[in-house]
Amino acid sequence: MNRCLIVLTLAWLGFGGGVVAQSAPTSGDQHRHYLFAPTGAEMPYRVYVPSTWNGQRSLPILLFLHGAGANESTYLDTADGLLRKLAEQHGYIVVSPLGFTPLGAYGNPLRLPAVFGESETAAAQRAAVTPQRRRELDLSELEVITALELVTEEYGADRSRTFLAGHSMGSGGVWHLAARYPERWRAVAPMSGPFIDKATYPFDRIRGLPIFMTEGTGATPSLAGSRTLAEFLNVGDFDFEYLEVDGNHGSMVPMVWPAIFEFFDRVSAGGR
Repeated sequence: MNRCLIVLTLAWLGFGGGVVAQSAPTSGDQHRHYLFAPTGAEMPYRVYVPSTWNGQRSLPILLFLHGAGANESTYLDTADGLLRKLAEQHGYIVVSPLGFTPLGAYGNPLRLPAVFGESETAAAQRAAVTPQRRRELDLSELEVITALELVTEEYGADRSRTFLAGHSMGSGGVWHLAARYPERWRAVAPMSGPFIDKATYPFDRIRGLPIFMTEGTGATPSLAGSRTLAEFLNVGDFDFEYLEVDGNHGSMVPMVWPAIFEFFDRVSAGGR
């Protein structure tokens, strides 16, 4: 993805010119659309802003990346809206974009079974990426960064406390975007999706980035890769924590959300 394209796209949008018109930034749960310049299509995104926001405070902001086949709303509605409730409790703005398409993957071409430790499979998947798929991957990456910028500017969010989390395909997006823009994130939280290739991943770019990886013990397709990756990062010079919970690939998500917000709070407070 060309970073110049990102800059030009955001300039074209004017940090608000492509958003559906609103009289003023509002708090609460919001379903929105904006005009995505590279394609001219309207992109949906979901935003949650704590009800305590007074229009002046600069709040931390979390970019959340959904899993394959889901959409911008799926995870905000899961478990009776637990993500929204925790955002309210901890005082975070949450941005949940579509990612251009439900299978956009945010720039990362890897998927099951190409978990950490399966370098041959990862190489085969990268080699199979067509020009059309490469374009979709690039646009997916650009689309989520654009949505994040729109909301960050509109609400004056604290850029020094910008967090990134994602589940499954979204976890692969977290690993990809963490290395692409390490200076952007205060901390990241990939969930049940160790889609990174030991042979090609630029680990030095994330060495100083706080990482909280979570997994479910019943998530059979990804568990071994997550454990292998955790071992690798624990023996390296990384700012890394790992948590396993007694859940499967899907049920682990609401189980780990409280710990993720606690981790982000600890990082925000300068506790690491």
